[in-house]
Amino acid sequence: MKQRVRDYLQLIKLNLSLLVLASCLVGYIIVPEVEVSVMKLVWLFAGGLLVTGAANASNQLLERDSDAMMKRTKDRPLPDARISHIEAILFIVIALTAGCYILFKQFNFLSASLALLSYALYTFAYTPLKKVSAVAVLVGAIPGSLPCLIGWAAGTNHIWSLAGWTLFLLQFFWQFPHFWAIAWLSHEEYQKAGMNLLPRGEKLGPYTAMQCFTYSAVLVPMGLLPAVVGLGGWISSVGCILAALWMCYNSYMFIKEHTDARARKVMFASFVYLPVVLLVLVLDKYL
Repeated sequence: MKQRVRDYLQLIKLNLSLLVLASCLVGYIIVPEVEVSVMKLVWLFAGGLLVTGAANASNQLLERDSDAMMKRTKDRPLPDARISHIEAILFIVIALTAGCYILFKQFNFLSASLALLSYALYTFAYTPLKKVSAVAVLVGAIPGSLPCLIGWAAGTNHIWSLAGWTLFLLQFFWQFPHFWAIAWLSHEEYQKAGMNLLPRGEKLGPYTAMQCFTYSAVLVPMGLLPAVVGLGGWISSVGCILAALWMCYNSYMFIKEHTDARARKVMFASFVYLPVVLLVLVLDKYL
């Protein structure tokens, strides 16, 4: 039983799912007019986890042959045959249906629709494109940024505000240095599986590092946007800008020394950025 639980947690990529859910929950919590209740957060967490888990499981189902070729993924439950593809399909259908139903029933049709759109883009656009072109990173950044907008829609029943799209844009631009640092570190394994996700398709020269720096630099002035659109004040501005500057610094050092060690530091800086931004946005609402 413990092994089965571990297999399903691996199938839904629990760590990634929790980061996605944090973004969705914060998008809901910081809606100015929302009165946060524990039960609403529980329902949003449950619905979001089910849809996100279905998306991650679908990704692994479609990439099970590729995963079998890579050292870091060959022990996943599908390539290792601990979960059959029929079982995975049943799980995906049940999880996706239940997740969308929860969002619709407990919140609104819009949040459920956005969740379904995010699932569809991640599964049927981003995943197959990874074997076609590095443009997959751009396409994948859209469903990767939708969770905060889903949370916003759950709280407001609309997405026609600069505040909601500010959340989307912060997460959208963050994903490029985050993903390219990971793609640099895993380049050889990705190539084995037929994926080439670096901007110029090769792990040579400073071009990838320059792209990481460019997108990190965009996030610096964007750190003022939450205050401009009424989502926060000086706490969010300082926190967002400092987190972006830390990514800029590590990306700049990556330009000077385009090595795995520097790419790893960009990756870790990106791991810091998003939690810091989400935290300061919440602090700005309640302090």
